[in-house]
Amino acid sequence: MTKIHFAAAATDQAHAAREKLVARYGTTPPEAADVVVALGGDGLMLETIHRMLAYHLPVYGMNCGSVGFLMNDFSEADLPDRISRAHGNDIHPLRMHAVTSTGAVEEALAFNEVSLLRQMRQAAKIRIVIDGKIRLPELICDGVLISTPAGSTAYNLSAHGPIVPLTANLLPLTPISAFRPRRWRGALLPSTSEVLFEILEPEKRPVSAVADFTEVRRVVSVAASEDRSVCARILSDPDRALSERIIREQFTV
Repeated sequence: MTKIHFAAAATDQAHAAREKLVARYGTTPPEAADVVVALGGDGLMLETIHRMLAYHLPVYGMNCGSVGFLMNDFSEADLPDRISRAHGNDIHPLRMHAVTSTGAVEEALAFNEVSLLRQMRQAAKIRIVIDGKIRLPELICDGVLISTPAGSTAYNLSAHGPIVPLTANLLPLTPISAFRPRRWRGALLPSTSEVLFEILEPEKRPVSAVADFTEVRRVVSVAASEDRSVCARILSDPDRALSERIIREQFTV
């Protein structure tokens, strides 16, 4: 029998779903479980992936939220069988290394994206350095982000960045409301790239950095690169394979 740990979002719908599933299948602490079933939306899925990293457990999501792009359809029936037939996708996060105006250093992982955002009314000024070479001396913008392939359909897509297949080994680099250079639409970088964002005029134009749901304010520099030593596995029903959904999203109008 598959030993399942259930995680639920803080909503009535997700809690009710968890109660029904626990009554039917029982629940196991994560340290003794074979798999985690996440009940909620994409936000809960992301939180669960982060929380369960230490246990090296695959995560099977069932949608009890709104969009649920990363989730499977909810059903109480035949859950162990669905899990056994699910397809697995391994995803690697970005590791953010942020330095603040006080000299403090903060690190965090991002399975979706690392984003830099202006904190006040004035546009940010950001220099972009890739593998030690200045590629963009000054980007004047509301912000800029670098995304994983798995996260390319999230904030990156909303900012008009490209969707990237899971196996492409590419990282989208996408400006957010760029003012200068006005026609720069971003770049696709090799997944081995070391990206450094340097904040220009940080006192006058403060910038925050966000790795998934970890925010660091008043940064002066942010480094981001893929960390392949860290891996999370997302499970998808055969008819809702994550890789297929990402391809299909490119043809959604």
